[in-house]
Amino acid sequence: MPRAGINKQIVLQTAVEIADSEGLDKLNLASISQKLGIRTPSLYNHVDGLEGLKILLTVHGMNQLESEIAQAAIGKSKDEAMRSISQAYLAFARKHPGLYKATQYVNDFQDDRIRQASDRIVDLVSKVVSAYNLKHENAIHVIRMFRSLLHGFATIENTGGFGIPLDVDDSFDLSLTIFLKGIHSMYL
Repeated sequence: MPRAGINKQIVLQTAVEIADSEGLDKLNLASISQKLGIRTPSLYNHVDGLEGLKILLTVHGMNQLESEIAQAAIGKSKDEAMRSISQAYLAFARKHPGLYKATQYVNDFQDDRIRQASDRIVDLVSKVVSAYNLKHENAIHVIRMFRSLLHGFATIENTGGFGIPLDVDDSFDLSLTIFLKGIHSMYL
Protein backbone atom coordinates (compact mmCIF):
# COMPACT_ATOMS: atom_id res chain seq x y z
CA MET A 1 0.00 0.00 0.00
CA PRO A 2 1.43 3.45 -0.95
CA ARG A 3 2.65 5.58 1.94
CA ALA A 4 0.46 8.59 2.72
CA GLY A 5 1.88 11.76 1.20
CA ILE A 6 3.99 9.97 -1.40
CA ASN A 7 2.76 9.90 -4.99
CA LYS A 8 4.19 9.70 -8.50
CA GLN A 9 4.62 13.49 -8.71
CA ILE A 10 6.60 13.62 -5.45
CA VAL A 11 8.79 10.74 -6.62
CA LEU A 12 9.39 12.52 -9.94
CA GLN A 13 10.19 15.84 -8.24
CA THR A 14 12.63 14.07 -5.93
CA ALA A 15 14.27 12.48 -8.96
CA VAL A 16 14.62 15.92 -10.59
CA GLU A 17 16.20 17.32 -7.41
CA ILE A 18 18.71 14.48 -7.19
CA ALA A 19 19.54 14.63 -10.91
CA ASP A 20 20.06 18.40 -10.80
CA SER A 21 22.02 18.58 -7.55
CA GLU A 22 24.03 15.36 -7.60
CA GLY A 23 24.03 14.38 -11.27
CA LEU A 24 21.90 12.08 -13.37
CA ASP A 25 24.40 9.25 -12.87
CA LYS A 26 23.69 9.37 -9.10
CA LEU A 27 19.97 8.88 -9.63
CA ASN A 28 18.70 5.47 -8.63
CA LEU A 29 15.80 4.04 -6.70
CA ALA A 30 17.85 3.77 -3.51
CA SER A 31 18.77 7.48 -3.59
CA ILE A 32 15.13 8.45 -4.10
CA SER A 33 13.82 6.17 -1.37
CA GLN A 34 16.48 7.42 1.03
CA LYS A 35 15.59 11.05 0.35
CA LEU A 36 11.88 10.30 0.79
CA GLY A 37 12.45 8.22 3.90
CA ILE A 38 10.82 5.10 2.50
CA ARG A 39 11.98 1.62 1.57
CA THR A 40 13.07 1.14 -2.03
CA PRO A 41 10.40 -1.49 -2.82
CA SER A 42 7.73 1.11 -1.91
CA LEU A 43 8.71 3.12 -4.99
CA TYR A 44 7.22 0.40 -7.20
CA ASN A 45 3.80 1.60 -6.03
CA HIS A 46 4.50 4.82 -7.94
CA VAL A 47 6.94 4.07 -10.78
CA ASP A 48 7.75 1.13 -13.01
CA GLY A 49 11.30 0.61 -11.76
CA LEU A 50 14.34 2.66 -12.68
CA GLU A 51 13.62 2.45 -16.41
CA GLY A 52 10.06 3.68 -15.88
CA LEU A 53 11.36 6.51 -13.72
CA LYS A 54 13.89 7.52 -16.38
CA ILE A 55 11.12 7.58 -19.00
CA LEU A 56 9.00 9.80 -16.74
CA LEU A 57 12.01 12.04 -16.10
CA THR A 58 12.79 12.32 -19.81
CA VAL A 59 9.21 13.20 -20.74
CA HIS A 60 8.98 15.67 -17.86
CA GLY A 61 12.24 17.33 -18.93
CA MET A 62 11.14 17.59 -22.54
CA ASN A 63 7.78 19.01 -21.55
CA GLN A 64 9.48 21.60 -19.33
CA LEU A 65 11.94 22.52 -22.07
CA GLU A 66 9.16 22.80 -24.65
CA SER A 67 7.15 25.03 -22.34
CA GLU A 68 10.08 27.36 -21.69
CA ILE A 69 11.12 27.73 -25.32
CA ALA A 70 7.49 28.16 -26.41
CA GLN A 71 7.10 31.00 -23.90
CA ALA A 72 10.31 32.54 -25.20
CA ALA A 73 9.07 32.47 -28.82
CA ILE A 74 5.70 34.13 -28.22
CA GLY A 75 5.35 37.33 -30.20
CA LYS A 76 8.72 36.97 -31.91
CA SER A 77 9.81 35.95 -35.37
CA LYS A 78 12.95 34.93 -37.26
CA ASP A 79 16.22 36.03 -35.63
CA GLU A 80 14.53 37.49 -32.56
CA ALA A 81 12.64 34.24 -31.96
CA MET A 82 15.74 32.12 -32.57
CA ARG A 83 17.75 34.19 -30.08
CA SER A 84 14.97 34.06 -27.52
CA ILE A 85 14.57 30.30 -27.85
CA SER A 86 18.35 29.91 -27.56
CA GLN A 87 18.48 31.90 -24.34
CA ALA A 88 15.57 29.91 -22.86
CA TYR A 89 17.18 26.61 -23.89
CA LEU A 90 20.52 27.48 -22.31
CA ALA A 91 18.82 28.84 -19.19
CA PHE A 92 16.93 25.55 -18.82
CA ALA A 93 20.13 23.51 -19.21
CA ARG A 94 21.89 25.69 -16.63
CA LYS A 95 19.06 25.57 -14.11
CA HIS A 96 18.38 21.85 -14.52
CA PRO A 97 21.62 20.14 -15.62
CA GLY A 98 20.46 16.64 -14.62
CA LEU A 99 16.98 17.04 -16.03
CA TYR A 100 18.47 18.50 -19.22
CA LYS A 101 20.76 15.48 -19.54
CA ALA A 102 17.70 13.25 -19.15
CA THR A 103 16.12 14.92 -22.18
CA GLN A 104 18.84 13.29 -24.24
CA TYR A 105 17.47 9.80 -23.49
CA VAL A 106 15.20 10.23 -26.51
CA ASN A 107 16.86 7.35 -28.38
CA ASP A 108 17.47 5.13 -25.35
CA PHE A 109 13.86 4.09 -24.86
CA GLN A 110 11.32 3.01 -27.43
CA ASP A 111 8.50 4.89 -25.77
CA ASP A 112 5.73 6.80 -27.52
CA ARG A 113 5.58 9.42 -24.75
CA ILE A 114 9.23 10.32 -25.32
CA ARG A 115 8.81 10.38 -29.10
CA GLN A 116 5.75 12.62 -28.82
CA ALA A 117 7.47 15.03 -26.44
CA SER A 118 10.49 15.16 -28.74
CA ASP A 119 8.28 15.73 -31.78
CA ARG A 120 6.55 18.67 -30.07
CA ILE A 121 9.91 20.38 -29.55
CA VAL A 122 10.94 19.78 -33.16
CA ASP A 123 7.53 21.04 -34.36
CA LEU A 124 7.91 24.20 -32.31
CA VAL A 125 11.37 24.94 -33.69
CA SER A 126 10.11 24.08 -37.20
CA LYS A 127 7.37 26.69 -36.88
CA VAL A 128 9.92 29.33 -35.89
CA VAL A 129 12.25 28.33 -38.74
CA SER A 130 9.34 28.37 -41.22
CA ALA A 131 9.31 32.19 -40.95
CA TYR A 132 12.50 32.17 -43.03
CA ASN A 133 10.61 30.52 -45.93
CA LEU A 134 13.35 27.98 -46.58
CA LYS A 135 13.01 24.97 -48.83
CA HIS A 136 12.09 21.89 -46.79
CA GLU A 137 15.54 20.32 -47.04
CA ASN A 138 17.27 23.55 -46.02
CA ALA A 139 14.90 24.02 -43.09
CA ILE A 140 15.84 20.56 -41.81
CA HIS A 141 19.54 21.43 -42.10
CA VAL A 142 18.98 24.66 -40.15
CA ILE A 143 17.01 22.86 -37.43
CA ARG A 144 19.76 20.25 -37.08
CA MET A 145 22.47 22.90 -36.91
CA PHE A 146 20.46 24.88 -34.37
CA ARG A 147 19.98 21.82 -32.16
CA SER A 148 23.67 20.96 -32.46
CA LEU A 149 24.69 24.48 -31.48
CA LEU A 150 22.37 24.60 -28.47
CA HIS A 151 22.98 21.07 -27.24
CA GLY A 152 26.71 21.23 -27.83
CA PHE A 153 27.09 24.51 -26.00
CA ALA A 154 24.86 23.47 -23.09
CA THR A 155 26.60 20.11 -22.71
CA ILE A 156 30.12 21.53 -22.84
CA GLU A 157 29.19 24.21 -20.32
CA ASN A 158 27.42 21.78 -17.98
CA THR A 159 30.44 19.47 -17.94
CA GLY A 160 32.86 22.31 -17.17
CA GLY A 161 34.42 22.30 -20.61
CA PHE A 162 34.75 26.08 -20.95
CA GLY A 163 37.78 26.63 -18.73
CA ILE A 164 39.31 29.71 -20.33
CA PRO A 165 38.42 32.83 -18.31
CA LEU A 166 36.32 34.53 -20.96
CA ASP A 167 32.62 35.34 -20.61
CA VAL A 168 30.70 32.25 -21.72
CA ASP A 169 27.58 34.31 -22.48
CA ASP A 170 29.61 36.40 -24.94
CA SER A 171 30.75 33.19 -26.64
CA PHE A 172 27.17 31.94 -26.81
CA ASP A 173 25.92 35.24 -28.26
CA LEU A 174 28.71 35.22 -30.85
CA SER A 175 27.86 31.63 -31.81
CA LEU A 176 24.23 32.61 -32.35
CA THR A 177 25.21 35.70 -34.35
CA ILE A 178 27.42 33.66 -36.67
CA PHE A 179 24.75 30.97 -37.00
CA LEU A 180 22.03 33.51 -37.89
CA LYS A 181 24.31 35.36 -40.32
CA GLY A 182 24.98 32.00 -41.94
CA ILE A 183 21.25 31.46 -42.48
CA HIS A 184 20.97 34.89 -44.09
CA SER A 185 24.03 34.50 -46.30
CA MET A 186 23.29 30.93 -47.40
CA TYR A 187 19.53 30.92 -47.79
CA LEU A 188 18.04 34.42 -47.83
